[in-house]
Amino acid sequence: MASFRRLLPLCSSLRGTRFSSSGVYERFGANVCGYSKFTSSVHTISKFEEKIKRAEADASEDNDDIDNIRREFDAAKRSFLEIPEALKAMPKTNPEGIYVNRGLRLDLIQVYGFDYDFTLAHYSANLQNLIYDLAKEHMVKEFKYPEVCMSFKYDPSFPIRGLYYDREHGCLLKLDFFGSIEEEGCFYGRHQLSEEEIVEIYGTRHIGRDQARRLVGLMDFFCFSEGQLLQFLRILKEKGKRLFLLTNSPYYFVDGGMQFMLEDSTGNSDSWKELFDVVIAKANKPGFYTSEHPFRCYDTEKDTLAFTKVDTFLKDKIYYHGSLKSFLQITKWKGPEVIYFGDHLFSDLRGPSKAGWRTAAIIHELEDEIRIQNEDRYRFEQAKFHILQELLGRLHAVIPSSKRSEAYKLLFGELNEERQKARSMMKRMFNTSFGATFLTDKGQESAFAYHIHQYADVYTSKPENFLFYSPETWLHAPCDIKILPHHVKIPSSLFKTSRCSSMP
Repeated sequence: MASFRRLLPLCSSLRGTRFSSSGVYERFGANVCGYSKFTSSVHTISKFEEKIKRAEADASEDNDDIDNIRREFDAAKRSFLEIPEALKAMPKTNPEGIYVNRGLRLDLIQVYGFDYDFTLAHYSANLQNLIYDLAKEHMVKEFKYPEVCMSFKYDPSFPIRGLYYDREHGCLLKLDFFGSIEEEGCFYGRHQLSEEEIVEIYGTRHIGRDQARRLVGLMDFFCFSEGQLLQFLRILKEKGKRLFLLTNSPYYFVDGGMQFMLEDSTGNSDSWKELFDVVIAKANKPGFYTSEHPFRCYDTEKDTLAFTKVDTFLKDKIYYHGSLKSFLQITKWKGPEVIYFGDHLFSDLRGPSKAGWRTAAIIHELEDEIRIQNEDRYRFEQAKFHILQELLGRLHAVIPSSKRSEAYKLLFGELNEERQKARSMMKRMFNTSFGATFLTDKGQESAFAYHIHQYADVYTSKPENFLFYSPETWLHAPCDIKILPHHVKIPSSLFKTSRCSSMP
């Protein structure tokens, strides 16, 4: 650029040179040949001048773009000092609502099926600790794990549902919608792996198909006990609906839990089987949906299985094993008239979804996450994050990588720092280790959210939330959603009035 500028005096002097009508170069007495050479030089210098002007114009335009984004950023920071009234006035999402991925007419549903664990029965904190302690004891005594394992304490605040365990490397992972490991979502024990350590183990943050085969999805989650479930089941029976229980748990385990719930709510512990037309235990889901195993009638007194063929289901009888094919042949229940409730997306809902049943995912932590999302402080941070993300996107778009000046780098660093603060604030409101169950730290859908959308027609926090809806209700999927329907996107426009008013 500097060499171009040194040519400008020569260019100016040549512009003042006069030529005769014969084309003779009068100033130096040059011949036509010399004139041609000088004319070529004039054109070359003119091109240099044009390049200089274009470069200066581009630089000026880039500086203007950076200055404009800087002014908007400064105005946004002033608007971040208080929560806008428009944000406070936004409607709240119902924590006990039913959220619809695919439209569902309840008036067409004639048969309601239920899983047992974490769907009908939710486990208390004391039971969580008991199961954890029994598992430690079994690992040390039977599998010869180190004795130090017995000193471990159960920490319900560490995990969230929807994580993946890598059986080969022993890592606990949180994946996004596209199967990539979240930047701060990879743990080896309680050690959070850095991005460099993740790349060292996996080569990249994206989990390929071969790597995914060794991952185990952790879709179960222990939750606190809930009431009033039996009322929902009785209302369904009164409406003439058919009910069945399909669980992998053994009968004695189901019986103990159902008796406890009935006695706790009604004082009568002997009538739970009357609520169901069919009870199937030890079903071996998800194999149940694809196998051709026969059903066996279970003798609850002798703890034995009968080997006679089962061609009809009797009330007050318990059946083991079986398959979906035999189940449909015996009951004659058609797929679209059946809805099945379960908490495990793979074991409970993937098979029924593919078989044509309607599906309802029970996600207990949904209530707490929605309550957090309803809080003004979360929505405030979410709006800030979207504004900063928008400004960063514009900065990337208007300034090419070859022209990124110190002013650009300074503004980029400040925007990125503020965005990271908002992201960290939102994450800490949910789970300090893994953040929200349904979203990544960048606001994208998690892999767990993707599977909910894929396998669940509707989802809610507990089955009894259906008490708030008539059995004839039509449940419609929102037409304007990009991710799960319980998510509320906080628009950055809520801050525009305050931003505009504070701009100089």
